[in-house]
Amino acid sequence: MKNGENNTVNPDTPETNRNLHTATMEILTYPNKFLSEPTHPVKNIDGELQNMIERMAVTMYQAPGIGLAAIQVGINQSFLIYDVSPPDSERSLQVLVNPRIVSKEGTTISEEEGCLSVPDFRADVKRAASILVEGFDRNEKPFRMEAQGLLAVVLQHEIDHLNGILFIDRISALKRGIYKRKVKKNLKNT
Repeated sequence: MKNGENNTVNPDTPETNRNLHTATMEILTYPNKFLSEPTHPVKNIDGELQNMIERMAVTMYQAPGIGLAAIQVGINQSFLIYDVSPPDSERSLQVLVNPRIVSKEGTTISEEEGCLSVPDFRADVKRAASILVEGFDRNEKPFRMEAQGLLAVVLQHEIDHLNGILFIDRISALKRGIYKRKVKKNLKNT
C-alpha cells in the first residue's frame, strides 16, 4: 500500500494520525461525502493492512455490527470485514480484499437492513438472493465463493460501500428523502 499517494486515506478523519495502537476507528456517517466515493484496489496485503483489519474488527465488534468496509472508517481501499456468526457463538472474522460480485441470481427482500454509517434508520432493501464473489483473503489467497441468505445480504451491502453506494441509495426516493431531511434537521440543531 502506498498511503497518501493516491488519496487512500480521508484527511478529514482521525485515521490520518496513523496511530495503529489505537483500538477503535471512527465510523464515518451519512452525509459524509467520502462514503460516496468508489474505493481504490488494494495493491499490497502487508503488515499495515493487517493492522488496519485488526483495528476495523475491534471497531465492528464494539459498534456492534456484522460487516464493515474500509471506506466506512476513512480508508479509500477495497477491502471489508464481516462476521455473521450467531452472537452467542465464537467469533469468526472474515476478510475480503478487492472483492467483486461476478454473478447474481434471484431476488429477496432484506428486511430491516441497517448500517453503521446510516445510524438510527432501517429499511427493507431488494437484494439478490444468491451471489458469486471473487477476490482475495487477508493472506493473498484468491477465493471464489457462493453466498445466500444473510451472508449474501452482508456481502452485497459491504461491496456496495466499496463502490460508493449506501443502502439508502437502494430504497425508494420517498423513504430516502425522509431520512435525509431528518439528518439535515439534526445537523442544524447541533
